[in-house]
Amino acid sequence: MRIMAVFAHPDDEIGCIGTLAKHAARGDEVMLVWTTLGELASQFGDASHEEVTRVRRKHGAWVAQKIGASYHFFDMGDSRMTGGRAEALQLARLYARFRPGAVITWSDDHPHPDHRMTAKIAFDAITLARIPKIINEAGGGDPMPPAPDLSGDDAVESGEDVARLDALRDPVRLYQYFAPASPYPEVFVDVSDTIEQGAEVMTFYHDFYRWAWTKEQYLEGRASTGRLSGAKYAERFNLRVSHPPARAYLD
Repeated sequence: MRIMAVFAHPDDEIGCIGTLAKHAARGDEVMLVWTTLGELASQFGDASHEEVTRVRRKHGAWVAQKIGASYHFFDMGDSRMTGGRAEALQLARLYARFRPGAVITWSDDHPHPDHRMTAKIAFDAITLARIPKIINEAGGGDPMPPAPDLSGDDAVESGEDVARLDALRDPVRLYQYFAPASPYPEVFVDVSDTIEQGAEVMTFYHDFYRWAWTKEQYLEGRASTGRLSGAKYAERFNLRVSHPPARAYLD
């Protein structure tokens, strides 16, 4: 199984880190994707753009290594995402290369516009990746740019590919961070076996950014979710099914 987690900024992934670590430990291929470099984080003060993006990339690489995942950064502009076709197409081409069976992303109603736009393009890219003429279009008559190195930090920012891509027509399930107002069914994942990895990632960010949110609060939040689902610790998602396989009859 291949799982891709698509978020806007490094640290957004904390909400599913136990789930990703659990799948990676099982031998599944996991990729962390960030649509921006998180370059506007206020905690960096007057640090240069180059320094901020260097640190953010380093953070992403550390987290990916910690859970056994690959990773990729796009540069769609911190707090400047539009959710438009060009952004979704970049992600669709990465889908076509990595070929995830499941994608995890933000909810549709989060207050941060980058989070909402990332959720939008994560969903839109599923359809775009199904259409060969779309994922292989050059645009403006220009040749396709080089393929990204999916191993991590040296990846091409656009995510576009030089080789002709095979459309991703297999079913893809889209999991979103739980939102009380979501119309989609809830899914709980027991992360008791990987809770320490999750806590370590949370602490890594906590210590750097000096968050008021503590490791103890993180653990209690996962324990509270676990109590709803019969697990010691759990993570909670909404499942937005896209392009499900055919069935013999309606349930």
